[in-house]
Amino acid sequence: MEKTAQLYEGKAKKVFATADERLCIVSYKDSATAFNGEKKGTIYGKGVINNRLTNRLMRLLEENGIPTHFIEELNDRETVVRKAAIVPLEVIIRNISAGSFAKRFGVEEGVVFESPTFEFSYKSDALGDPLMNDYHALALGLATEPELETIRAYAFRINDILKAFLLEHGITLVDFKLEFGRLPDGTIILADEISPDTCRFWDVRTHEKLDKDRFRRDLGGVEAAYEEVLRRLLGDEK
Repeated sequence: MEKTAQLYEGKAKKVFATADERLCIVSYKDSATAFNGEKKGTIYGKGVINNRLTNRLMRLLEENGIPTHFIEELNDRETVVRKAAIVPLEVIIRNISAGSFAKRFGVEEGVVFESPTFEFSYKSDALGDPLMNDYHALALGLATEPELETIRAYAFRINDILKAFLLEHGITLVDFKLEFGRLPDGTIILADEISPDTCRFWDVRTHEKLDKDRFRRDLGGVEAAYEEVLRRLLGDEK
C-alpha cells in the first residue's frame, strides 16, 4: 500500500491518505515535545521504536477484545491504520502518583493507588488540554453518553491488560494517555499510539524511568530508555 496526499502532521506523526478511503498510513517522527509544545527536541530512533511498540501493544489488545485502528506494519516507521474521526478527548489512567497529578494534588510521586484514577482532558493545544468531566464533554457535543461509557470501560480494560503484560517484562505501568476514534458506522476504536511518549514506564525493581520523563526532566539517557523498552517487549522480534 502506498501513501498519497498528506492529511495531517502533528508533533510526533504524519498521516497520509491511501487509495483506499477507509485506510491511511501513519509515519512516526523522531521529534519530541513536552509541556504543551514549549520544550522541543529530537529523540533519535524514537519514531521506529514507537511505531513497533505501538503495533505490538495494539495487537495484544486486539487479541483481548479491544478494537483498535491497527491494520498492518509496513516498515519500521510506517503503519496502515483504519481511518477514524478522533474523539477530542484525551483519556488518562493513573496507577501511581506522578507528573501533573502529584503536583496538582500535592501527593508525593510514587504513591500506589488502591484503584486507578480516570481523567478526561479536552484535546486542544491552544487551551492547554484542560481537564473536563462527562458533563463538559456532553455539553460541548464531543461525545455521547454511550460513547463515554464505552471509552471508560475500554480504558480500564486496557489498563488491566497492559499492566499484566508489562509486569511480565519487568516494567511498571505508572500512567498513560489514550485516544479513541469513531469509524464511519459510529464504532468506537482505540487510536493514536501506546509508547514511552504516551505512558510512564518504570523499571519494576529500580523504579528507573523508561519513558519521556527523561526528556521532560533532562535526566539524560533518553534514547537508551526507549531502546530498553523495545528490547524487553519485542525481544527476538527486534
